[in-house]
Amino acid sequence: MLRPLLLLLLTAWLANAPAATLRVKPGESLQQVIEAAQAGDVVEIERGFYTGNFLINKALTLRGLNRPTLSGSQHGDTVRVTATDVVIEGIIVRDSGDSLKDQNSGIYIYPGAHRAVVRHCDLTYNLFGLWIEKANDVLIESNTITGKREYNSSQRGNGVQLYNTKGARIIGNNISFVRDALYVDVSHHALFKGNRLHHSRYGTHYMNSYYNLWEDNDSYYNRGGLALMEVRDQVVRNNRAWGNSDHGIMLRTMQDSVIENNVVAGNNRGLFIYDVEYVTIKNNLVVDNVVGVHLAAGSTRNVVEGNDFVANREQVRYIGARDEVWGAQSGNHWGNYLGWDRDANGIGDVRYEANDMVDRLTWRYPSIKLLLASPAVQALRLVGQQFPVLRVPSVVDPKPRMHPQNTQWSQWRGKHFPGQ
Repeated sequence: MLRPLLLLLLTAWLANAPAATLRVKPGESLQQVIEAAQAGDVVEIERGFYTGNFLINKALTLRGLNRPTLSGSQHGDTVRVTATDVVIEGIIVRDSGDSLKDQNSGIYIYPGAHRAVVRHCDLTYNLFGLWIEKANDVLIESNTITGKREYNSSQRGNGVQLYNTKGARIIGNNISFVRDALYVDVSHHALFKGNRLHHSRYGTHYMNSYYNLWEDNDSYYNRGGLALMEVRDQVVRNNRAWGNSDHGIMLRTMQDSVIENNVVAGNNRGLFIYDVEYVTIKNNLVVDNVVGVHLAAGSTRNVVEGNDFVANREQVRYIGARDEVWGAQSGNHWGNYLGWDRDANGIGDVRYEANDMVDRLTWRYPSIKLLLASPAVQALRLVGQQFPVLRVPSVVDPKPRMHPQNTQWSQWRGKHFPGQ
C-alpha cells in the first residue's frame, strides 16, 4: 500500500509543481530548449535572430524579450503548434515558405491545439499569417500581420485563416497586404472585434459560418470590405467599411442575421445584397458610394429600417419582378427625396420610390440635377407614380424620413479608393 500511495503523492506534486522559466540567448538553439522544457514552462527568448522551423508539442508559453525574431528561412511553417494551451507573445515571426498546397504559415495551429493564444506579435512576410484548423477557443489579439506584398493577390495566403473552429476570438489585429485579411470557413460562435483590415482582396471573407459577432472593425482600401456568404445567425454592428474598390458589405445567401449601426462609405457599391431573407438591416449610414445598395436575386422578407442613404450617386440598383417595401415600420432617410411634410412629423407625405423615372433620367443626363426642385420635374415624378406603365419595379419606402439620424454623415464624404 505504501508504494501506490507514494506514487500518487509524487504525481500530485508534479502536477502542482511551479512552472519553470527557461531563457534562450542569441546563438543558442531555441528548439532544443523547447524540447527540454516541461508542459507549463515559460520559455523567454532574448532579442536576437533565430532561424528554423519550430515545433511546439507541449503546453508552453513562448515569450519574447524586446521582440526577438523567428525566421523560417522561407520554407515550411516558421512555427508549428500541435499541443493545447500554447501561448506565443511578443515575437516577430517571419519568412515562411510559399507553398499554397502545404499552407505554409508563420504560425500553423494544428487540429486539436485548442486554446492557443497569439498576442502582441508581428507576423510578416509569411504566406499565411496564421492558419488555424480544427482548434477551438483560440485567442488572436493585438498582432500586426502583413503578407508577401510583391506577390499577386491570388498567390498570397490569408492573414488569419479559420477552418472548422469554434469559439475563436480575433481581437485588435492590424492585417494588410494578404489575399483576404480574415478568411472564415465552417467556423462558429466566434468574435471578431476591433480589427483593422486593409490593402487586401477582402477585409474579411465568411463562408458557411454561423453564430458569429462582427463588431467595431475597420475594412478599407480592399477590393471588398466585408463578404458574408452562405451564412446565418450573424450580428454585424458598429463597423466601418469605406474606400473599397468594389463593395463595402456583401450579404450573399444569408438568413436570420442583424446588420446594424455600420458606416458604409466611399465604396463602388455600399451594400451588395444577393439572395438574402429574414435579415434586419437597421440604423446604418450608407454614404457617398457610387451605388448605395445593389439588391438582387429574390432578396425579400427583410426588415430595413432607420437607415440613412445619403449622397450616393445611385441610391438603389434593384433587379426584381415586383416592388420591395422597405421602411414599413418607421422609414429610412433618402438624401434625394423630394417630397414634403405638411404636418411636420418628420415623415414625408409622399412615399419614396428608388430609381423612378426622374432618377433614371438624372443618371443618364446629369445636367437635369439643376432642375430637380422645379415644379416641372416634380410633376414628372408624380406622373410616373400615377401611370405604372412608365415605371419599373423598385424599392419603395412608404414612410421616408425627412432628416438623417446620423448628423455627422458629411465627415464620411470623399473616402474613396485611391485613384478612383
